[in-house]
Amino acid sequence: MAAALMDLVSGGKVTSYSAGTNPGTAINHEAVDSLAETGADMSAGTPKAIDPSVVEKVDRVVILGSEANPNLDDSIPTERWITYEPSEDGITGAERMNMIRDEIADRVRELFHELEK
Repeated sequence: MAAALMDLVSGGKVTSYSAGTNPGTAINHEAVDSLAETGADMSAGTPKAIDPSVVEKVDRVVILGSEANPNLDDSIPTERWITYEPSEDGITGAERMNMIRDEIADRVRELFHELEK
């Protein structure tokens, strides 16, 4: 979600990549639908593992959640975003996904403005 939102927010000024420490076999279709409501598109995305050669070239690595623990060199600028999990309060389905999307979108906008400086 974060990469697709950065693509939307930055209007192509930022090149973003999405990868995971334990990628699944398919993208989350609830996330695709939620993002589509904002104009962001991740429908062509595919789950993939972190590519060390890409990580070496980026200005920032954002780690979403507390469970992901990539083995990254200390010289790589990294930040971790711990997001609220609505399902812990019984919120599920599209409402849950939209809440997650909105929190990530706020953080993406903040990061974009920081990178623009």
